[in-house]
Amino acid sequence: MIRILIADDQAVVRAGLSVILGAEDDIDVVGEAIDGADAVRLTRELHPDLVCMDIRMPGTDGIAATRTLMADPELDVDVLILTTFDVDADVFAALEAGAAGFLLKGADEATLLAAIRSVAAGEGTLDQRLTRRILREFSERRRERSTTAPADSPLTDREFDVLELLAQGLSNAEIANQLFVEPTTVKYHLAGLLQKIGARDRLQAVLWGIRASLVDPR
Repeated sequence: MIRILIADDQAVVRAGLSVILGAEDDIDVVGEAIDGADAVRLTRELHPDLVCMDIRMPGTDGIAATRTLMADPELDVDVLILTTFDVDADVFAALEAGAAGFLLKGADEATLLAAIRSVAAGEGTLDQRLTRRILREFSERRRERSTTAPADSPLTDREFDVLELLAQGLSNAEIANQLFVEPTTVKYHLAGLLQKIGARDRLQAVLWGIRASLVDPR
């Protein structure tokens, strides 16, 4: 069961999301927050697995709330940003704050549910309407790199291989086929990779790799 807290300053949005999510057998909406400060308070009180967080809310916004939640060592929660605005600065700020996913509110119900389950499974998600340009922007910030893991990289060569293939959007099964190993081996290397760089999920790992100039998703 995925326990979810909805944070949005619009009552109609909270009500709509509650109806959609509450109808799923594997999702339990445990609370609703009216702004970022309320989201932080209720997360500490209710301990949801995931917060569906709007960005632009009065008072404490969604990005500040996300940053606070991610910095709290007593919490084990993921944040999926749901917003009407596809402003690049907002996307970058949310991901830098530690959000595990970013989805535009215009997404259909199936996409929303898939995004929630992806984030809850530790895979992260980024709205397909944003992915290409966001990753391109991250890529343009990188330095030139070699085709093997740099000597000062914390990653093993195999973890580096997994990171490169993650940046191409491959699943664990597809990575296993590329590397001629079992999917369980990929999971092992991915777990080691996430632990070493302090990333919460695959999306955060890819963004870390781009910022560190280790991978180029193009």
